[in-house]
Amino acid sequence: MIVSSNMGAEADIIFRHQVVDVMSISTQVSRFDSDAACAETIGDAVIESSVVKFVPRIRSGSCANIGPRRSMEDEHIRIDDLSSHLGSIFNPSIPSAFYAVFDGHGGVDAAAYIKSNATRLFFEDFDFPQVSDIDAVFLKELEDSHRKAFLLADLALAAESSVNSSCGTTVLTALVLGRHLLVANAGDCRAVLCRKGTAVEMSQDHRPSYLPERKRVEELGGFIDDGYLNGYLSVTRALGDWDMKFPLGSASPLIAEPDVRQIVLSEDDEFLIIGCDGIWDVMSSQFAVSLVRRALRRHDNPEECAKELVNEASRLNSSDNLTAIVICFSSPARVESCPPHRRRFRSCNLSEEARNKLKSLLEGN
Repeated sequence: MIVSSNMGAEADIIFRHQVVDVMSISTQVSRFDSDAACAETIGDAVIESSVVKFVPRIRSGSCANIGPRRSMEDEHIRIDDLSSHLGSIFNPSIPSAFYAVFDGHGGVDAAAYIKSNATRLFFEDFDFPQVSDIDAVFLKELEDSHRKAFLLADLALAAESSVNSSCGTTVLTALVLGRHLLVANAGDCRAVLCRKGTAVEMSQDHRPSYLPERKRVEELGGFIDDGYLNGYLSVTRALGDWDMKFPLGSASPLIAEPDVRQIVLSEDDEFLIIGCDGIWDVMSSQFAVSLVRRALRRHDNPEECAKELVNEASRLNSSDNLTAIVICFSSPARVESCPPHRRRFRSCNLSEEARNKLKSLLEGN
């Protein structure tokens, strides 16, 4: 379904007014304190000296499994070469890739709809300037377009007759353009970057237990009951779920506004993991990074790494659908095989009496 011009105008109004109010609340609390040293602002994301330019070699693998659930409500997208997929939207000389995970609830329809229309919603409906290189102005436009795309997708679900109003989905997207990584998230999917073996979380889980989200929900008239938004939903941000949202133009406890984070990739950044909450319910970000890093050093296969993540989550008794994508930015340093140790025998000094007894035994006396 093509989004109408009226719907686009509505999204623009929400983007300019409602979203500004939401962001003014959330920015009062510092996010990702533990990763502050790794964060980079858009202004800092301007091209660095051409002397040290890291160009990622992008390749990826994915795995999805129904887990113990009766139905599969996860969806995902994996595009390693976005410019060839979209045509002339982005400069083909710049490496580009796009990935997304969708965790549906109340049925798979919302997640399936966003997946089917993702390239139009996130790229084709926006007029990106043609640039030979990426600068701060372009990155700001890109971030704004991604925020707006989440809102347009949410409005599209409201107007889509095939999607029930009680159906919704969380969404996390990861866009790579040259050395620039942009992650947008609404919900409890998660993106984790491996930086020299250390896990750097690129997204924040939007759950009622997260204090800034709880504060925002309560200030907008919502409530948290036993860890659930309005006693029903385990996330505080999602697309769809229009039976829980206020009429268009009104601030709602449940919103589709994403958190967006950008960084400039360097040689220290080895790979990115994105996954639905079925993965993160049973393992920490650092555990997942260490598992994938060891696996890459064994076989250098991101597809196998994604399978190992899903299998490990299943072994740890995850109760949800399982979806993981591993995106590599460089080849891992191979683990050097250690030379075999020479066996050393401990020397033993025998007394003359002991030597005589041993000699007698050997001679059969």
